[in-house]
Formats: sequence, structure tokens, C-alpha cells
Amino acid sequence: MENVITIPRKLTQKGDLVVLPRKEYEEFVNWQKSVKTYKPTTAEKRELEQARKDFAKGNYLTLKELEDELADYLSS
Repeated sequence: MENVITIPRKLTQKGDLVVLPRKEYEEFVNWQKSVKTYKPTTAEKRELEQARKDFAKGNYLTLKELEDELADYLSS
């Protein structure tokens, strides 16, 4: 006899559905718990937003400009 699984429509309408063996799922969950995620502080979020605005305005240095400025700084 074959195993038959019925998946409720509510689950399939929420996006992709992935089926995998329990052992692999448990390994993934354990791996996910061990991985540290980066959570920026409020100040870092503000700085990142400002950096994005500056970039959009064209307020940034190219790599070549940065290298030239560093070379000038180090040679003085």
C-alpha cells in the first residue's frame, strides 16, 4: 500500500511548500539555531539609510579616488 498525503488548500495557497524527511528537517533546524544573525542597532540603521541617500545623490568616492586619497595621506 502506498502512503497518501492530503495537503490542505490553506497551506498550499501561502506560497511554496517543501516536503523533506524529518531527519533533514531536524538537521536544518539545529543548523539554523547555531547560526548567528546580525541585527543592526538603531544607530546603524540610521547610518545605513543616510549612506543610501548619499549614494543615490552621487555623494561617494570611487575605489580609485579612495586609493589616491589614502596614498596622499600615507605619503605625508
